[in-house]
Amino acid sequence: MKTLSKIENLFTVINETADLLAAECKISYIEALAETGENLFQGTILQENLSEVTVKSLERKYDSVSLHTFDKEEIRKAYQLAILKGLKEGAQPNHQMTPDTIGLFLGYLVNKFIGQRNVLSILDPAVGTGNLLTTTLNYLAIENTNSYGVEVDDLLIRLAYINANLQEHPTQFYNQDSLERLLIDPVDVVVCDLPVGYYPNDLEASRYELKADEGHSYSHHLFMEQSIDHIKEDGYLFFIVPNSLFETKEAPKLNKYLKETAIIQGFIKLPLSLFKDERHGKSILILQKKGPEAKMPKQAILAELPKFSNVDAMNSIMKQMDQWFKDNKDKN
Repeated sequence: MKTLSKIENLFTVINETADLLAAECKISYIEALAETGENLFQGTILQENLSEVTVKSLERKYDSVSLHTFDKEEIRKAYQLAILKGLKEGAQPNHQMTPDTIGLFLGYLVNKFIGQRNVLSILDPAVGTGNLLTTTLNYLAIENTNSYGVEVDDLLIRLAYINANLQEHPTQFYNQDSLERLLIDPVDVVVCDLPVGYYPNDLEASRYELKADEGHSYSHHLFMEQSIDHIKEDGYLFFIVPNSLFETKEAPKLNKYLKETAIIQGFIKLPLSLFKDERHGKSILILQKKGPEAKMPKQAILAELPKFSNVDAMNSIMKQMDQWFKDNKDKN
C-alpha cells in the first residue's frame, strides 16, 4: 500500500476541509480554500453557524497535521495544488498561476544575480496568489526579507496573504490597481509574471512614459515602468514577458525607455512545451536599473531553454550560465 508523501497528506487535509466548508457555507471551492487556510493558520475554526457534524469533521482533519512539521516549500506546494484545482474549476482567464518550474528557475536567477546578502526587499506588483513571490523567497532563504505584493483581485490577494502566512513570510499586501500610485518604498528586487494585454484606464496610463500614442496602452509595458520607478538604483528586475515583447508596434518606445533607465542583463526563452499555444510562449527578461554600481555585461545572457525534463540539455545550459556569472558578476 502506497504511503502518502507529506505534501500529499497536507493537500488532502486542505482539499477535504475546503470541500466541507464549500458545501456547508455555500461558497465556491476557491473561496473555501481561503477560509480553510485561515483556519489552519489561526489554529481554530473561525466560521460561525457550522453544524456540529461539520465542526467535528474539520477538527479531526486539522488535528491530523501539524504545520510546524512541514518546511515552507512543502506547505507552498500543498496549498498550490489546492489553488490549482480551484482555479481550474473556476476557469477564469485572469486567475492563473505561474508554473512551478518557471518559479524555481526564476528563484535560481534571482539568487545568482543578488549574491550574498543579509537583508533584501522584494516586490511582486502583480502578485496573484503569491506563488511566484513565495517560491522566490523560499529559494533565497535570506533571513531578513521585506516582501511586498500588489493585486487588484480581492480573492487572489486573500489567497496570497494566507499563502504567505502559512509559510511564515512577513509580507505586506496592497489590494489595489497596481498601475495606480503605490505607497511602497524602493526595493532591491522586483519579480513579476507580467499581465499581458491592454490597460483600460487611459487617464491613469497618461502619466506613464510608455503610454500608447493612440488607443489603450499595453499593461505589461506600464507594469515595467511602474516597477523601475519602485526599485533602487542598481536593483534587479525579473520579468516573465511575451516572446514578442520587442516585436510589437510599441517596441521602439519600450527599447528607448529601457536604454535610458536600465541595463538588459539577459533574455531567456522558456520551453514552448510549458504553454498550450506556442503563440503564447514567454521569456524571462532580466534588467538592472542604472546606478553607480550597475555595469554593462560583456554580453547579455541570451538563451533558449530546453524542456526542463531534459536533464542533460538543462545541465549543459546551467553550466554555460554559471560560466557567464563567473565572467560577468563574480569579478565585479
